[in-house]
Amino acid sequence: MEIKSYKKDSFYSYTLGAFPTIELLKKHPEHALKIYIHSSFKNQEVIDMINSLRKKCEVEFNDKMINKLSQKENCFVIGVFSKYHDRLNSNNDHIVLVNPSNMGNLGTIIRSSLGFGIKDIAIIRPGVDIFDPKVVRASMGAMFSLNIQYFSTYEDYCSIFPNHEKRTFMLQAKNTLQETTFNKNKLTSLVFGNESSGLDISLLDENSIIIEHSNEIDSLNLPSSLAIALYEFRKQKR
Repeated sequence: MEIKSYKKDSFYSYTLGAFPTIELLKKHPEHALKIYIHSSFKNQEVIDMINSLRKKCEVEFNDKMINKLSQKENCFVIGVFSKYHDRLNSNNDHIVLVNPSNMGNLGTIIRSSLGFGIKDIAIIRPGVDIFDPKVVRASMGAMFSLNIQYFSTYEDYCSIFPNHEKRTFMLQAKNTLQETTFNKNKLTSLVFGNESSGLDISLLDENSIIIEHSNEIDSLNLPSSLAIALYEFRKQKR
């Protein structure tokens, strides 16, 4: 199999770096196709760990392939894997991202979500390709520990998960995050909009939430807003 630079319609993707590659092998070893290691990589402990986790996956020292796929000088390990499909767990709280457009932001959000104990993310199309290597790298491999599922519309998501209380985060909301109480006995969906346009005004309701900040800035970026919301959410849901 000839590995080429990533395209959205490829059946495979790849990790860039040792840590996300190890996360791939720990969480989805059945999807790992091949591991490439640069000849200058001398961390024997990591190499031994890769060999212990790889199962049937072949390991090859190949500087040319590393340089071709990474296009960066500080990448020494790449893990090629086949794409797969997740389904959200209906018994877990969810994050819902409506039309996310930035790959770096999505990777950061995935990592923050895992850090705060949320392992299910819904993405409403159109949205970033989670298998783009830039997303995988920005998540530091956290995406392999989450269930991430795409939905054609927000309404489709809501129809499949009607029992989740939807809490939309919007600048027009009247409820501040500081004043909001999350119901420990209810499944919850924390809903965030696109980085530039936010959520449609039609989603504004009595459950909508605003994260207040000083007037020294015009807004918080999406990863920051989500991390703040997750911190408060986890604190209350413990």
